[in-house]
Amino acid sequence: MSDSRDPEAAGLEPAEVQALLQEGGEGGLKRIIDAGLVSYERLPMLEIVYDRLVRILSTSLRNLTSDNVEVGIENIVSLRFGDYLNAIPMPAMLAVFAAEEWDNYGLMVIDSALVYSIVDVLLGGRRGTAAMRIEGRPYTSIERQLVERLIGVVLADLSQAFDPICPVTFRFDRLETNPRFATISRLSNAAVLARLRIDMEERGGRIELLLPYATLEPVRELLLQQFMGEKFGRDSIWETHLAEELWATDVDLEAVLDEQILPLSTVMALRPGSRLTLNAGQGAAITLRCGGTSLFEGRAGRKRGQIAVRIERELIAPRETPAEPTGDE
Repeated sequence: MSDSRDPEAAGLEPAEVQALLQEGGEGGLKRIIDAGLVSYERLPMLEIVYDRLVRILSTSLRNLTSDNVEVGIENIVSLRFGDYLNAIPMPAMLAVFAAEEWDNYGLMVIDSALVYSIVDVLLGGRRGTAAMRIEGRPYTSIERQLVERLIGVVLADLSQAFDPICPVTFRFDRLETNPRFATISRLSNAAVLARLRIDMEERGGRIELLLPYATLEPVRELLLQQFMGEKFGRDSIWETHLAEELWATDVDLEAVLDEQILPLSTVMALRPGSRLTLNAGQGAAITLRCGGTSLFEGRAGRKRGQIAVRIERELIAPRETPAEPTGDE
């Protein structure tokens, strides 16, 4: 894995690196480090997951609100978790959720505009009128319960969006209004942030989904793929070509007449003309080996004026072929 602080891994050209360093001192160096973090790693399949989430969520929210709902992605960025936590626009509701199969957490932020919009819609507010906002007061228990319904819908759809890649269950853990109580990762750790815009006929707001890279680590290899079919890890054309080439590969087959263990002094004393007496008599069994693995056993003889070995026994048990299913099963 490349270091996220490497300027080349950050996608910077040498001229850009030189220009940043010429800006002087710690400022240019800090920008290089920050650039390496922001472009930490592109996850193509994660973008597809969020595209799928938008389609599913649009239908689910229409069913929830009985209203015309449009969902879109504003952007997907990489950033430090601490930087994001300090920049959350308040007031807002912060939902901490668990990714059960990955044994880690994510964060969902619902801004105040969407909070009041969803409350207005679910409580029967008239269409075409902007939701009333009363800033500076804590959210009521009714507002929290209605927002939790929205969170449940989003998490269920997010789980469904990940299904083609890797089955995962996102479970709502708790709802916070203070960012300090929603710390799910080290402040210096990298995370992926997706901003979704939800419009409901002149009402709406934004949902922000933040997943630390530590949370995505169990499925990182799957998210790095360029297309969905690649997740199976197979290429039938390449497999066929490789199989054909393997059948045509030359391998060394050794006919072992005898094996002896000799003292090192005896081996060192061997000279041209020295004789080694084999313990194999005429007609003795000969072992055929390939790469140190004994494959067959046979007898030596002659065929067409050349020394040959006739195979009599296979030393490696043949692989069992799966039984064909019968009608009784």
